[in-house]
Amino acid sequence: MTASMAAVPADSTVLLRIEGVVALVTLNRPQALNSFTRQMHHDLWAVLDRVEADKSIRAVVLTGAGRGFCAGADLAEFDFAPGPDLVRRADPGPIIEQAFNPTTRRLMALKVPTVAAINGVAAGAGVSIAMACDLAVAAPSASFIQAFSKIGLVPDAGGTWFLIKKLGLARAMGCAMLGDKLSAKDAKEWGMIWDVAPEGQDCVEAAMKLAHRLAVMPTQALVQTRKLLRAAASNDLDRQLDMERETQSALGGTHDYIEGVTAFLQKRPAQFKGE
Repeated sequence: MTASMAAVPADSTVLLRIEGVVALVTLNRPQALNSFTRQMHHDLWAVLDRVEADKSIRAVVLTGAGRGFCAGADLAEFDFAPGPDLVRRADPGPIIEQAFNPTTRRLMALKVPTVAAINGVAAGAGVSIAMACDLAVAAPSASFIQAFSKIGLVPDAGGTWFLIKKLGLARAMGCAMLGDKLSAKDAKEWGMIWDVAPEGQDCVEAAMKLAHRLAVMPTQALVQTRKLLRAAASNDLDRQLDMERETQSALGGTHDYIEGVTAFLQKRPAQFKGE
């Protein structure tokens, strides 16, 4: 399997490495635990644009450089200097609307499956970014912290939505209000993440292995499965049945559906193309 670095400057806040049919996307501000600046959001969007434009890429792994996954927003981006207009200058609303919300929406709508490799601490909106991916694999030493209550704010970047969907109300309330550190082991047991990498195995390696598995599967079916599962909580059964019918009918016209059934009938491995 060949690996190549895409044409992204080495000092970019987001790096892109292509390994066969999988893109490894690395948040690259290790000195700040990969906390997000506005520039980092824009760099991530540019990388995701490139991923979606490359039809050979069938899955994405998102991780962080250094010892952390992502510490949320870089508070240095906010203007807390004493003086007039402090409340307006320190308002987190604009950066949420202009940066964090678009990032969550981009990850949720990506045209290929996504796997987060939580290599270290995920804090604040960093937890939301991890939960926006389809699957997440954490290092045994990784941790998750809903840090918002410690600075007088609420979970954002989709945090309140993801926590309820994944943990249920009681655990979501405890995480969000108390702001206690959640271990990787507990995060798995509570349903926040899919798995914890085995001791001695790098979590990025484990996530890449999972992504390569997803990458040879019928990509459109996986993305539509994601869409249906997310919709189920707010749909009644009749609407969900209708959505399933509509989706199955649309997928019935794809190469991968014809190939999958033909391979099954011929008792051979299917060769999916993501088409």
